[in-house]
Amino acid sequence: MSKKLIAFILAGGSGGRLLVLTRKRAKAALPYGGRYRVIDFALSNCVNSGIFDIGLLTQFRPQSLNQHIGVGKPWDLDRLRGGIRILQPYLREEASNWYRGTADAIYQNMDYINDTDPDDVLVVSGDQVYKMDYRELLKFHRSHNANVTIAVTEVPREKANKFGIVELKGDEVISFEEKPKEPKTNIAFMGIYLFKKDFLVERLKQIISENKFDLVFNIIIESLKNREKIYAYRFFGFWEDIGTIEAYYSANMELIKPLPKFNLYDRRWVIKTKSEEKPPVKVGKNAKIYHSIIANGCIINGEVENSLLFPGVYISEKAKIVNSIIMNDTYISKYAVIKNAILDKDIRIGEYVIIGEEDDHVLGETSFEHTYGITSIGKGTHIPAGTKIGRDCMIDAFIGEHEFTSKYIESGKSLLKKEGF
Repeated sequence: MSKKLIAFILAGGSGGRLLVLTRKRAKAALPYGGRYRVIDFALSNCVNSGIFDIGLLTQFRPQSLNQHIGVGKPWDLDRLRGGIRILQPYLREEASNWYRGTADAIYQNMDYINDTDPDDVLVVSGDQVYKMDYRELLKFHRSHNANVTIAVTEVPREKANKFGIVELKGDEVISFEEKPKEPKTNIAFMGIYLFKKDFLVERLKQIISENKFDLVFNIIIESLKNREKIYAYRFFGFWEDIGTIEAYYSANMELIKPLPKFNLYDRRWVIKTKSEEKPPVKVGKNAKIYHSIIANGCIINGEVENSLLFPGVYISEKAKIVNSIIMNDTYISKYAVIKNAILDKDIRIGEYVIIGEEDDHVLGETSFEHTYGITSIGKGTHIPAGTKIGRDCMIDAFIGEHEFTSKYIESGKSLLKKEGF
């Protein structure tokens, strides 16, 4: 690229709607697809697009994210010039705060912009699953001589009220509403911005001086109110914001389909990640595996159907896994039945445990939104033998066997730590 482009990846979100799955990690650090973390997609999109100056903005529980990324070697970002810089809030000589919003996160790292001195600044979300060549976005942006360009995509009309929705006239944005009750269109903002550097710096200084801290409300929407031009780059590929249990489950299960909309096997656009050193999959003589994704290090002695297993999962004889996502190093004992569930890392399931069996529970009748009939079990939890857990349930992270006061948790109920969500 003849003119310089840098990227900020916003990866500080807490992911509250993902409930127990983000109890101990940032949303961008969530495992995905049997091998990856969600952050891998933004990072891989950048390096595949020739962007090697990347600032990663973290805040909420960044430990697992930091450990995963390290110095950026899997993405060829361990460089003497450029590379990845992890930008966490820190105390400076002048008064400083935690990041108070997306705009404030970038403003507090203005030194990074000054040091790299780009012509344009790309800002993307670190908690979405998609493959995009940002060079095409940049070409569009510069061809329109735009101060700011946003990326947009069509979403199902019944889900449009969950997104920022835009109206377009040609390539121009004429209105932007954040999660409207009655959306005018189904064209959704993807959380991807491309700014001219000088425009961004000027606006950040202005809005921060007015105690305004959000890119959408205080730059995008305010610019439209002032009749300033904002352009929209339309994206037609697979894109999923994995902000809810439903979206996370669906985005993973999509990969199991015979012809998934999202192709992870494209050698022209490799999604890079920090790989675990695990031995090959081992399948026992009585094992049965149907229509599933099984990662390295798994040992399968039972039955697995329409499910996704991350590295190191152990399925004992006579155990059955159906329509489920099982994360790293989880152990399933004999005669356990797991259906319609998400099990986080390092979980121990005792013998004869039943999770997610069909019953007369009406899906959605739960204290949590968007659980989609899925039962989720948090990281490190041990479920005692003989326990039965229904659908739409939530079991917190690091719950010990002694904390199960009943052998039955009915559908729609939960077992959570006192602090809740």
